[in-house]
Amino acid sequence: MTRTFAAIGLAAAACLALSSCASGDTSNAGSGGEGGSGDGLTIAVVTPYLGNATTKEVIDLFKEEGKTRGWDVSVEDTAGDMNKLNSAFQNAAAQKPDAIVLGMGDPTQISLGLKAAADAEVPVFAIDAAEADGILANVTSDNQDLGEQSANALIEAIGGDGSIVMLTHDPHPGVKARAEGAREVFTKAGITILEEKHIEVPGPVDNARKAVQDIVSAQGDKLNGIWGGWDEPALGATQALNAANVTDVPVVGVDGQDFAIAEIDKGGPFVATVKQNWPEIAKKVADLIADNAKGTKPEQTQFELPGTLYTKK
Repeated sequence: MTRTFAAIGLAAAACLALSSCASGDTSNAGSGGEGGSGDGLTIAVVTPYLGNATTKEVIDLFKEEGKTRGWDVSVEDTAGDMNKLNSAFQNAAAQKPDAIVLGMGDPTQISLGLKAAADAEVPVFAIDAAEADGILANVTSDNQDLGEQSANALIEAIGGDGSIVMLTHDPHPGVKARAEGAREVFTKAGITILEEKHIEVPGPVDNARKAVQDIVSAQGDKLNGIWGGWDEPALGATQALNAANVTDVPVVGVDGQDFAIAEIDKGGPFVATVKQNWPEIAKKVADLIADNAKGTKPEQTQFELPGTLYTKK
């Protein structure tokens, strides 16, 4: 009888111990947009532009940053389809991750997705997008300044006077903002803007190459320079000029991609780009997410980092 009661007591103690351990594991988990300790977070990245080299670069940097912190980071690309972007946001919100990250894109086009995230109480952050209701913080470059720096570089390259073409993509808030900055500089300097050409994504290099081929054929005698809203259309423009043996029309871009720097160093039509600080942007977004998971919300909704002009000089 004594041995029987002793065995029952040991079993009860073991059950209490197991129950305590299980309870402890649950309290340390970070999931469902409920914060947690900030470790082992689950992050869903949703983007319409993974086919763009710059977007892929910064998202890869963010994934690496998350990996060093022990996070589970998933990425879904909608290849420029904004309707699918809304659906992707809604699907991500239904999974209740600790945060959703918009990897570039226009927040005004994903109101349904942002509402789904808000309803699920999942915080949303953005990389190189824009301030908007439903987004706790957007981390980007000072796109106005990027546009001004690149425009001034092109004006210098064409000798301070002439006519240029702008390659733009308004659905991307960053490209739209830097185009506005560049346009102001061109207007103030008396530069004529022959045409503003919208460049499609995916496929910006091919799209820009074809667009510039047409422009050279139709207005080549008036063209003195080409401003690219990011490096890929600038590369497409460079390819079109090289194919047409046009050597006196300089091209500038924005982003500081390796292929752009290689073209600039070669001394061809591609003469300048403005490097964005993607490693620091990715780290800043990760820091904000980690702080938010621990209960500290961002002190502002927009963070802008400077860019650096790169030329052969």
